[in-house]
Amino acid sequence: MTATDRSLELVRTAAQAAADKLAHDVIAYDVSDVLSITDAFLLASAPNDRQVKSIVDEIEERLQKELGVKPVRREGDREARWVLLDYVDIVVHVQHSEERVFYALERLWKDCPQLELPADAKATRGKAAEHAALRTEEDDDAFGEPR
Repeated sequence: MTATDRSLELVRTAAQAAADKLAHDVIAYDVSDVLSITDAFLLASAPNDRQVKSIVDEIEERLQKELGVKPVRREGDREARWVLLDYVDIVVHVQHSEERVFYALERLWKDCPQLELPADAKATRGKAAEHAALRTEEDDDAFGEPR
């Protein structure tokens, strides 16, 4: 069994929304063969809580406006470290970069096929590492240490 056309449409729209809000490392997996509760997982991350909220809000707004769907469940809003949007057909995970590294959901789903995403979403791959490197350089500069 593979993800339905509707699930793929939801994933692509959500991935584009996340990319538009500068999410890092957007990736999607077809989990339909291993889970009966959903077809796909979409993962995205951001370096701070405010951006996590912004990404989540954009995904919700875009899926509502363009495809007429609302999540049946939204969890993790208060802390904005890991927000889960459950659309039944897909589940969206938007994580703070630290949670993304710690929980490493990619390791759990690495055997599942990756889904094709819009070019903007693909371009987000590796952004978390770039951001971390820039922050390290800024910290070194702030403390007068050589690079």
